Amino acid sequence: MANIVTQIADKVRPIGITTNYGDPVDVQGTTLIPVSLAWFGFGGGSDSDENGGGGGGGVSIPVGAYVKRDGQDLVFEPNLIALVAVSVPMVWTAGTVLRKLIRALKK
Repeated sequence: MANIVTQIADKVRPIGITTNYGDPVDVQGTTLIPVSLAWFGFGGGSDSDENGGGGGGGVSIPVGAYVKRDGQDLVFEPNLIALVAVSVPMVWTAGTVLRKLIRALKK
């Protein structure tokens, strides 16, 4: 089983760049290069009776695009909806940790 997981990891590793940076697209004189945040996870296991299984999954979040307009430099323009969707849980977690830390320090 470990051999299969290693083979899958070897096949997934080189596609990181093409997953996070898409192919350039030309739209009415403007070149767009989409950018995303992506990660994958795989796992497997077996028991003493040689029964086993495995699985995997991945997530891709569009974070923005590099934009090149005629006569201008390449500029990154963030996808504000995705950034808000990602930052809300992070801000909530940070607030919860700070609240518990402050309560612990008051004792």
